[in-house]
Amino acid sequence: MVKHWRVDREERYEIVEKWFLKDLEMIDGKEADTDNPYFDMHFHKVYNIEACSCASKYTFARTLNKLNAMYLKKDFKVVNFDDTYLNDDSIWLSSGGDFVVVLRVCFYASNLLCLSLC
Repeated sequence: MVKHWRVDREERYEIVEKWFLKDLEMIDGKEADTDNPYFDMHFHKVYNIEACSCASKYTFARTLNKLNAMYLKKDFKVVNFDDTYLNDDSIWLSSGGDFVVVLRVCFYASNLLCLSLC
């Protein structure tokens, strides 16, 4: 875990705590259906974490899931996360980057607008 703060124009980071992925039993997103940056990491003790944003929380969970699949292949629980945003096969994720995501969001927004005007 890294603590971040700014001093004038300079950003500073300090490593506060380190954990091993092999010791992680579960990551709990708390509320899957709300835009919430808080989650719990369950080791021998439960740590309450606040991410910078909900998107960074999901990115962190995806990264832990991938690292576990690549190296440990252990039973790793990810609970209270929306599977739509957690899985790599989601329409919201793309190797094309943010531009594709913005296009998709605009497409869905225009469809909603058309439906509401009908």
